[in-house]
Amino acid sequence: MKLLPNIKAFLLLSLTLLILSGCGYKSSAKFSRDVMGEKISTSVVISSIDPQNTVIIKDAVDRAIIEVFQASLVSRAESQTHLVLKMGTPSYSPIVYDENGYVISYRMSISLNIIKQTNGTSKSYNTKGFHDFSVAPNAIVTDQDRFEAIGFAAQRAINSFVAQVSAEGARAKK
Repeated sequence: MKLLPNIKAFLLLSLTLLILSGCGYKSSAKFSRDVMGEKISTSVVISSIDPQNTVIIKDAVDRAIIEVFQASLVSRAESQTHLVLKMGTPSYSPIVYDENGYVISYRMSISLNIIKQTNGTSKSYNTKGFHDFSVAPNAIVTDQDRFEAIGFAAQRAINSFVAQVSAEGARAKK
């Protein structure tokens, strides 16, 4: 009679382990890595209109490769995939006004064209990102505010690219 509770506990534990091990969950990084490979290189086309923001974009992409794709950042000669990034002209527009008509919040919008080159083939992705930020009434947007907003907007655009690549990897597995 004492053996019966132990058998129930064993069966419950076995059933739980079976369910958890058989669920088939795969992270989006796994699907992305299947499409991108484990060694990635990047280059950025420098914008003649806004060259200082090119560095912000390059840093954001390099961070995404390491953190999101969980891949190695290597030279172009060693890479399985090479990404060429081109930033459109960033724009910011007022979105909130105070009671006196002064702008107190802006939206920074940025578009990226990312060309993925793998094994002699290339595919183009267009992504957009935005970031809303506040300023004091009747104040001008400082360069620091602008650079931070571009960085955040670029990160959102890159996240959109990651989602596109993950979806592409998931579709390829079906």
